[in-house]
Amino acid sequence: MRRPFFAVLGGMGTLATESYIRLVDQLTHAHTDQEYLDYVVFNDAGVPDRTAFIMGESDESPVPALFDDIDKANAIGASFITLPCNTEHYFFDELQSRASVPILHMPKLAVAHMVQRYPVRDHPRVGFMGTRGSCSAGIYRGEVESAGYAYVKPHEDLQQRIDTLIYTQVKGGLPLSKPLYRGVIDEFLDASGPYRCNAVILGCTELSVFNEAFPLPELPIIDAQEVLAEETVARAKALL
Repeated sequence: MRRPFFAVLGGMGTLATESYIRLVDQLTHAHTDQEYLDYVVFNDAGVPDRTAFIMGESDESPVPALFDDIDKANAIGASFITLPCNTEHYFFDELQSRASVPILHMPKLAVAHMVQRYPVRDHPRVGFMGTRGSCSAGIYRGEVESAGYAYVKPHEDLQQRIDTLIYTQVKGGLPLSKPLYRGVIDEFLDASGPYRCNAVILGCTELSVFNEAFPLPELPIIDAQEVLAEETVARAKALL
């Protein structure tokens, strides 16, 4: 009998999807071929730019391309769907309405994890690192504030450095700069600086590529893609 499998709506971007899949495989703790999970990845690199559409810089919506992938996932019988792109969650309700099975909601999962690991009484101010589209759309803001935290978004100069990490280095295929990455996080967490955050959310899967390359377990970082991977593995194993 065919085992249950899940579908991944990926390619936004491709290197971030690779990072997510690697983490899913690592967290599975398999020792034989058969102990790994079954999944299908739609690495749909042609999906139009999410931030450009959200910011009004493009009239090409990414939704039709994702609808096509969801239709395929429905047709082949996926048990659930994952969406390792934070900005794409701006369209989550539309995408879920198209899917015949649950789509895991990465921002909700990330904030729920934060509540457990970094309680609001000790970590009241949370910095957000993500695309301009995610910031503008408030994809994380509502979730963070509903949980009782103060949501802190970057000012323009810091957002420009975050853009460099996301677009120039990961999406652009250039070498990853640990000092730039660490510098942004440190600026959020500097108790005497303008942000004075107690935790930082990595709310873009390209930033999760940095977390994979340069893990900082000593710092209060919530990597949304890592949380999604953990939930993916738990959900998939529960179906076996």
